Amino acid sequence: MAIDKIQSESINLADNFAFTGTVTGAGGTNTPAFYGQLASDQTMTRNATVKITGMTSNEIDTNSAFDGTTFTVPSGEGGNYYLEGTIVYDFETAGDDGFEVFAAIYKNGSTLKGSQFMNISTQDLRHVSLDVSGIFNLSAGNTIELYSYSTDSNGGDAKARSNKTSIGGYKIIT
Repeated sequence: MAIDKIQSESINLADNFAFTGTVTGAGGTNTPAFYGQLASDQTMTRNATVKITGMTSNEIDTNSAFDGTTFTVPSGEGGNYYLEGTIVYDFETAGDDGFEVFAAIYKNGSTLKGSQFMNISTQDLRHVSLDVSGIFNLSAGNTIELYSYSTDSNGGDAKARSNKTSIGGYKIIT
């Protein structure tokens, strides 16, 4: 279908259009974007809030703003971001008796959003996976990190599992 003149009252949006020129102003890129998986298991200190570090496996960093632990919003890149973090806890070396876990995305050193699980059953708990995500307004210079809290019944330390624990995010095109 050739278009000589588009009039909003007569264009049929169900039609197929073949463009021979360049289309501009459509789409875009969701950058900055970052992602990293935990490269090796990290021991969680029981009853303590611990920063997850060393997420350098399968790393993506479009703007050189992620160091494997901290994402820093680049200058001029403030706006709305989708962020997500996942922590997979393993209580095998702690007696397979996990009780409570908490995962949180931190902004500038404070909880931005968290996710919690408590085992109130009488069953032992070996593995727990927690996800935390959301859309947040960030400004240039804001820092984003993933933190954890865990406890078990007999006093052992859980581990965050490598290649299963991750953090990532990207700026939303507006």
